[in-house]
Order: sequence, then C-alpha cells, then structure tokens
Amino acid sequence: MILTLARYELRRLFLSPLAWSILAVVQLILAFMFLSNLEYYQVIQARLTGMGGGEGVTEIVVMPLLGNAAVVLLLVTPLISMRLVSEERRNKTLSLLLSAPLSMAEIVLGKYLGLTAFLWLVLAMVALMPLSLLAGGSLDYGMFAAGLLGLALLLAGFAAVGLFMSTLTQHQTVAAVGSFGVLLIFWILDWAGRGAGGGVLAYLALLNHYEPFLRGQVDTRDLAYHALFIATFLVLSVRRLDMDRLGG
Repeated sequence: MILTLARYELRRLFLSPLAWSILAVVQLILAFMFLSNLEYYQVIQARLTGMGGGEGVTEIVVMPLLGNAAVVLLLVTPLISMRLVSEERRNKTLSLLLSAPLSMAEIVLGKYLGLTAFLWLVLAMVALMPLSLLAGGSLDYGMFAAGLLGLALLLAGFAAVGLFMSTLTQHQTVAAVGSFGVLLIFWILDWAGRGAGGGVLAYLALLNHYEPFLRGQVDTRDLAYHALFIATFLVLSVRRLDMDRLGG
C-alpha cells in the first residue's frame, strides 16, 4: 500500500503543470551554471596542466554544480511539497484518507516516497550533465558518487521538511513559505555556527553535513545526521496526522 500511494503521489505531481515548469526552470538554471563552470575550466586548463596536477574537471566543474543544485532545489522543493497534505485538507478529502485501512506511518511514507522519487528524478537529470563530459574526458568517479549521495540525502531531508509543513495547514502558500523558512533557518544556523566558532549550531546545520560529500568524503556521522533529520520530520508528520484522526 505504501508503494501504491507513492506511485499515486508521483503521478499526481506529473499531472501538475507546476511540476513540469519547475523541472524546466531547474534544468535551465543548472545547465547555465554547468556551462559557465565548464567555460571557466577551459580557460584555466592550460595553467592547471603546467602546474602538473592539482584540481581537475570534477573539482572545478562537477562539484560546484552539485553545490549550486542544492541551493536551487532548496528554493523550489517547498513549491513541490506544499500540496501533499494541505490540498487534501483544503478539498475535504483528508478525512477519507485517514479513514482508509492505512496506518498514519504508511500514509506519511507513501506521500514522502512519492515526493522523494520526484526529487531524485531531478537529481538524475542533473547527473546527466557531468556524465556528458565522459564523451571527451574523465571524471573522478569516487568524488562524483559521493557528491550525488550527499545531494540525494539532502533532497530527502528537504522532502521530509516539506511534507511536515504541508500537514500543518490547508493553505498551500503557507506550507511553501513555512518549508522555505525552516530550511532557511538551517542555512542561517550554518552561518551562525561558523561565527560562533563551531559547537551545537554548526552541528545542527543541514548544509554543514553536505559539504564533506562535495569534497568526496563519506562519513558515517554525516550519514547518521541525515537519517536522524529525515526520521525526525517524518515522525512529526505522523504525529500531526494522528492528531487529525483523533480530532485534535
């Protein structure tokens, strides 16, 4: 039933012109950034060759692209996630969903997997740009894979936040603004953590646990952080829907 609900949510996303518009705009923006990075690499390639080593196309072109993709998708994910539950609440169909022979966890996981599948599809389309470089060069596959893994976990976290905020209101705009606000807080925490010299704020910063992946580093502490981040917002979503079912 979870996969059935996930497929339904994914199909509903593709029936929305908003999703197609976001796909087009995201690809256009990231393609421009990719080509700009590639042009810069071509300008300094001779200098790098003369230095006998140093950074290559993966470090100069690919990893900045994945870093930019994180920022762009932080901005657009709230627009995709805002209707997950808020639309059900506004259309008065949430009670029908809650009365279905599904647990709250199954409903949350189904909607979450549908949204995450859409975001990972965007990730796959982004990954095609660096892979096109294989036609005339090579990549650091380890670093590239680490960057993709980090971005996949980051997007999964974005989806969890967006789903939770969508359970709180029937207004899609409020859900979108709330999701963006929560994600922006984690961005600001990163800045505040650096200003304070590290500590708790730096540890809580979501993007602080993404940057190591962009350097090709896969640390179990970062993996655990992303898993806990995702689980926290999914549990909050389950609790919120439980309150709705109980009439809270």
